[in-house]
Amino acid sequence: MGFQCGIVGLPNVGKSTLFNALTRAGAAAANYPFCTIDPNVGVVPVPDPRLDRLAEIYHPRQVVPTQMRFVDIAGLVAGASKGEGLGNKFLAHIREVEAIAHVVRLFHDDDVAHVAGRIDPKADVETIDTELLLADLETVQRRLDKVSRQAKGNRALLPEVAFLETVEARLADGATPAMPEAEAERAWLAACGLLSTKPTLFVANVDEAQLTAPGAELAALQEVDVSRGAEVIPICAAVEAELVELDPADRQELLAAYGLEEPGLHRLIRAGYRLLGLVTFLTGGPDEARAWTIPANTPAPAAAGTIHSDIERGFIRAEVMAYDDLDRLGSPAAVKEAGLLRVEGRDYLVQDGDVVYFRFNV
Repeated sequence: MGFQCGIVGLPNVGKSTLFNALTRAGAAAANYPFCTIDPNVGVVPVPDPRLDRLAEIYHPRQVVPTQMRFVDIAGLVAGASKGEGLGNKFLAHIREVEAIAHVVRLFHDDDVAHVAGRIDPKADVETIDTELLLADLETVQRRLDKVSRQAKGNRALLPEVAFLETVEARLADGATPAMPEAEAERAWLAACGLLSTKPTLFVANVDEAQLTAPGAELAALQEVDVSRGAEVIPICAAVEAELVELDPADRQELLAAYGLEEPGLHRLIRAGYRLLGLVTFLTGGPDEARAWTIPANTPAPAAAGTIHSDIERGFIRAEVMAYDDLDRLGSPAAVKEAGLLRVEGRDYLVQDGDVVYFRFNV
C-alpha cells in the first residue's frame, strides 16, 4: 500500500468528479451539497515506468504495483466543526487518512453553484482551515480537561497539562500547532489526533482554458501555497474524467492538446509522495516484479519487513542494484559483471529506485 489520501473541500468544487476520474470508481457526483455522505474509497495502482521496465527484464508471471487509496470525503461548510452539514461526521473521516488533498475550485461554470456564490480560492481555503482548527480546539480542550483531572492525583501528568495549554492557546489564536522537538511532546500531540497538522497539498480544480492560460485565481492560491509550504497541483477534473474514457493513443493526443505530458493522477501521486517523504524500492524475479512504498531513510531490515515479517526477523543482507544501472545494462547478470551489484547490511538506508534482493534465514 502506498498511502491513504483524503480528498476534501467545500461542496461543489469537483471532489467527486476528480475522485471518479482518478479511480474510475463511479462515485456519485451531483450539483448539490452533501451528495457524498459516506466516504467513497478507491484503490488505484501507482504508475511507475520503472516497474514496466523490470517486467521487460525479468518476464515475471505477475507485475504488482504499489497502491494508493483515495477517500472522497463529503464537502465541508462553515460551521462544520459545530455540526453544520453533518460536519462532525465528515471531520471524523478526515482523522483516518494520512494526508489531505484539498480541492479548491478555480473553474467558472454558471451551471454549477458555488456554495458561497463566488470563486475565491483564498477564502475557500480559509473556510476549511478555520473548521479544522475549531475542531482541533474542541479536541484539545476535551483532552486537556481529562488530563487535568487525572493530574490532581498524578503530578507526573503536569508537564502534559502545561503542553496542552500551550497548544490550546495557539489554536485559539487561529494558528496550527508547531511540531515539537521533544519526544514526549510529540507523543502528546499525536494522541490528540489533530486535523490541522495533517500533511496537506492543494488541488486547483481549473477549467480547460486555465490549463493553458492560468489566471489570477491560480496565482491567489499559489500565494497560500507560499505561506503554508504546501504544493499546488493544477488539475482539470473535467479533462481527467474525459481522459480515463480514451484509449492510450487518443489520451496522449488530448494531453498534448493541453500541453500536458501526463494525467493529473500521476502528478498528484508524486506530490503526495513528496509530501509524506515516501520512496519506492523494487523487487524482481521470474515469479513477480513488484513495487514497494516505504518512508525515506528506512533501514534495510525494516524495508524487508514490508515484504514479510520473517524476512525482517531473519535479515542477513540486501543485494542492491540501482534501477538506472539495471535499465542501462539490461540484466542482473550484466550489473553484477560490471561490479555494480552492492551488498548492504543492516544499517543501509534503502533508496528510491533500489532493486533489492533480501537474503534471510529463519
